[in-house]
Amino acid sequence: MTALPPVLFEDDDLIIVDKPAGVVVHPTYKNPGDTLLDALPPGSRIVGRLDRLTSGAVLVAKRADVHAQLQQALAAPEAEKIYLALVRGAADERGRIDLPLGTDPSDRRRRIVTDGGAPSATEFERLDTGNLDGGIVSLLRCRLLTGRRHQIRVHLSARGWPVVGDAVYGEPLEGFSRLALHAWTLTFVHPRSGERVRVSCTVPAELASLLSRCGLRGDAYAAGAAGAARR
Repeated sequence: MTALPPVLFEDDDLIIVDKPAGVVVHPTYKNPGDTLLDALPPGSRIVGRLDRLTSGAVLVAKRADVHAQLQQALAAPEAEKIYLALVRGAADERGRIDLPLGTDPSDRRRRIVTDGGAPSATEFERLDTGNLDGGIVSLLRCRLLTGRRHQIRVHLSARGWPVVGDAVYGEPLEGFSRLALHAWTLTFVHPRSGERVRVSCTVPAELASLLSRCGLRGDAYAAGAAGAARR
């Protein structure tokens, strides 16, 4: 990518951007350039990351000292990172998934549930249910209580509710080239000012269209208020 994605919030210390699906966050051996980091100001450091096929809010520190402070701010109890996930199956109304996650010894790119893995916890609430090609799907609001790689994808798949479009932990969806997973809202206390910052990130058109296809009123999420607030 060459252009900076839409900015949801910015001040002297940080930027929060709306990353489209398909954009790689950090350079890798397979994607050495044309990443989100390349589009950011020099010296920027990304706090956390999103998978390439996931969209939504990404927090960026403008300096190294702020990066460390933002990591602490996101780990605080008052911080909240909420995702929308469209999954296959009839998910429970609400619950918490506590399953330790580790690296798959047969493929280091994958994560698995394993007794020796890192403690990992995800809370979820079912917002609605619909139908996709004759099968039940559920729209979930997920809150990360820990931030492991692929955490939501692995946790939901382990419960029998893989994210729609997830070819790694579920199955692909023909004609849909991303994950039905979106980093919807981000809330934390600003480490410099002490103010509460909250951003919301509108569901992109291709995901809203899929929700509508499932009878889930995708327009309600696509047209919802997006932006930032601080207090």
